[in-house]
Amino acid sequence: MNDLSLRNAILDELEFLPEIDAANIGAAADNGVVTLSGHVSSYAQKISAERAVKSLKGVRAVAEEIQVRPEKGAGTADDTIANRALKIIDWSSDIPDGDIKIIVQDGWVTLEGEVDWQYQKETVERAVRKLSGVLGIHNELTLRPRVDAGNIQRSIEEALKRNAEVDAEGIHVKVQGDVVKLEGRVHLWRQRQIAERAAWSVPGVKEVIDHILLA
Repeated sequence: MNDLSLRNAILDELEFLPEIDAANIGAAADNGVVTLSGHVSSYAQKISAERAVKSLKGVRAVAEEIQVRPEKGAGTADDTIANRALKIIDWSSDIPDGDIKIIVQDGWVTLEGEVDWQYQKETVERAVRKLSGVLGIHNELTLRPRVDAGNIQRSIEEALKRNAEVDAEGIHVKVQGDVVKLEGRVHLWRQRQIAERAAWSVPGVKEVIDHILLA
C-alpha cells in the first residue's frame, strides 16, 4: 500500500468510528510512518484514534501529535477531575479500596499506588481517560511482587499457542527473574499487543520489554 492510499484508509477509518469526532484530525504517511495531528475534545478520543490507526495494515509506526481541547464548561478544574477520578475508581469492583492515589495538575492525571494485576492497572487508566477535562495520564501504578510466579516462560508460550491470531513460532520469549523480553516478528500491530497482554497476564511478571518487529 502506498502512502496516499494509507492516508486515505486512515481518514476513512477515523470517520467510520462513532466514538471519534474526526473533523479536526489530520493524517500524513511516509513509508508506513503515520503522523496524526489536529485536536479532539477528550483524551479518550485521542487514545481511540491512536489505537484505530495502529490496527490498520501498512502502519509501521505512529507519531501522535493530536491535542486535547476540552469544551468550555465541561467541569475541567483539577479538583473536579480528581474527585470524579476517585469516584469512578471506587465504583470499580476490580480495584482494591485505598490502593490508588490520584494527582491532577493542569489536566494531567498521575496514578500512583500498587495493584495485583496488569489488567487492574489498565482498567484504572481506561476509566480515568473517559473523564472530561483530562489532557493526559501518567500511569505510575506498579504491580505487587508475587512469590510463586511458576514457570513464566512456559505459561506465556502456551498462551500464545492458544491464540488463533498469533503465530507463536514467530515470537521468542525470554525470562530473567520477573522481567519478560519478547522478540521476533509479526505482521500486524494488534498481534504485537496480543503478545504483550499474554506476557502481562502471567502472575509474577513485573516488566515486559517488547522488541517484536513488524514484518
